[in-house]
Amino acid sequence: MLNKKSVDDINVKGKKVLVRCDFNVPLQDGKITDENRLVASLPTIKKLIADGGKVILCSHLGKPKGEPKPELSLAPVAARMSELLGQEVVFAADPEVVGPNAKAAVAAMKDGDVVLLENTRYRKEETKNGEAFSKDLASLCEVFVNDAFGTAHRAHCSNVGVTQYVDTAVVGYLMQKEIDFLGNAVNNPERPFVAILGGSKVSSKISVINNLLDKVDTLIIGGGMAYTFAKAAGFEVGKSLLEADYIDYANEMVQKAKDKGVNLLLPVDTVVAKEFNNDAPSRVVEGSMEPDEMGLDIGPKTRELYKDAVKSAKTVVWNGPMGVFEMPNFAKGTIAVAEALAEIDATTIIGGGDSAAAVNQLGFGDKMSHISTGGGASLEFLEGKELPGVAAANDK
Repeated sequence: MLNKKSVDDINVKGKKVLVRCDFNVPLQDGKITDENRLVASLPTIKKLIADGGKVILCSHLGKPKGEPKPELSLAPVAARMSELLGQEVVFAADPEVVGPNAKAAVAAMKDGDVVLLENTRYRKEETKNGEAFSKDLASLCEVFVNDAFGTAHRAHCSNVGVTQYVDTAVVGYLMQKEIDFLGNAVNNPERPFVAILGGSKVSSKISVINNLLDKVDTLIIGGGMAYTFAKAAGFEVGKSLLEADYIDYANEMVQKAKDKGVNLLLPVDTVVAKEFNNDAPSRVVEGSMEPDEMGLDIGPKTRELYKDAVKSAKTVVWNGPMGVFEMPNFAKGTIAVAEALAEIDATTIIGGGDSAAAVNQLGFGDKMSHISTGGGASLEFLEGKELPGVAAANDK
């Protein structure tokens, strides 16, 4: 499933190469506030420049919903990429993305030049994978490189549609790294293999839990979704996040873990408060909560239990925080897990989204083997789904 051609398998000298990047960076007053995604794209782009390709970059930014919104223009990205690459990145400012500016800029390119197209989501067809925009994009290039894992779980024009109209479609280094880490973890992990799932909802992680119970040695549950499991076990959860429709499902998963011999760990104590507020007085509860209380983090015994559970692991996948980590008083569970993963000698994979933000904010980023750039995409990977953006690349 994952044996895809990459930028190392092709020769791009003198060829026009369209690269789908993930430049969906946060902007504040036209300034980029976090450029991790830009930096992550550099190895692929530099490789294509060095090989003498004519490098045409494209990406979406935010949700302009199919119309040009000046505040979501990629112009600031072109300026910053010029600095990061040490050469001019020509910005093709066309509201229709592939317009006169783009065509003229591409026609004028010499080997090693770089052009950036405008936000692909300025076009309505982009998110619907419409034929006209896919053909427009393909008309600019001879080779297509997909290096945007963050959108790999969506079939859009700029990552899937365009591949139908070019002969050569490969993955970039960032995409390759994601496929290698996540693919190996799920399909061929070094054991013991431990998965840690947090976040607010069981419903969004159903298929993930189900798929991972077939693969892991230990599954650890924390965050808001733990309260549905607690309720299923007969405890009262007060005003905590609860998905009553999923109580039966939680019980099925507990049974499945038993049948499979998987060690399923649920919180044994919880930090509760009466309101959703960092300064609310809190206490630690084992068992049932009062009707006016809500769980906001895993308790101290649970933190120790989870730390012990990962000590001997050789592969760990973590997706979703253990509590309301944006509030310092309820971040201890998430911090404990991050610290535990930072200390072990194992392949540690953080599945994008909130867990990636937590690990980076807490300063543990460089201690992890891999931090995924795509929350939704990494979740679908862990569910065992085929990602359209990966599937569309040429097989080796």
